[in-house]
Amino acid sequence: MNSFLALFLTFAAAIAWLRIMDFAAHRGWIESRLSRKIIHIGTGPIFVLCWLLFPGEWYDRYLAALVPGLITVQFALIGLGIIKDDASVKAMSRSGDPKEILRGPLYYGIMFVLMTVIFWKDSPIGIVALMMMCGGDGIADVVGRNFKSPKLFHSPAKSVAGSLGVFLGGWILSAFVLAMYLLAGVFPETFAAYLLPLTVIAAISTVIESLPQRDVDNITVTVAAALLGWWLF
Repeated sequence: MNSFLALFLTFAAAIAWLRIMDFAAHRGWIESRLSRKIIHIGTGPIFVLCWLLFPGEWYDRYLAALVPGLITVQFALIGLGIIKDDASVKAMSRSGDPKEILRGPLYYGIMFVLMTVIFWKDSPIGIVALMMMCGGDGIADVVGRNFKSPKLFHSPAKSVAGSLGVFLGGWILSAFVLAMYLLAGVFPETFAAYLLPLTVIAAISTVIESLPQRDVDNITVTVAAALLGWWLF
């Protein structure tokens, strides 16, 4: 496929996903907190699987990085109040304050740009790091709020159920996307070769996510997973 056609299709898929969630939240079909997490969980796999559309030109990673890059610029403009987009604010903020977009969602986009440019399809490192952020950190809040469990002694705002969600969500989403890449013949290893490294990365990412920090999990979990991947893959 032509690189620019791949770019167009990737943009179309990402924007369609975001707008569907914005519309659903704006209409009140799903609450804003849930739509925020659905966007968080679903955007990553859609984007990373779209990398498979690119033919292998040296500049493909930079073209692909334009997608999260431009969307992140849009987030920044909305958060700063330069662009008015009530649907996006309702879908991506907890309280309806546009400035919230300048934290978690903005960091989310920046991590996607960095992982795309640095790692691309050359290794599974960036893929796993992004899926740990999407599936791990994204699912933690959903699971933690819907399943009662003891709070973590070192982080009272977080729970055992949420941490279990981080581990399972990150592991399953990473395994799924890696399996698609293996089926496409991108990586030469067998799926079994990834199981132990993936489990170690998911476990340590869970510990990182459990720390008593706010709004920086998108950075800490992704960077930790990437560093571990650099060592383990």
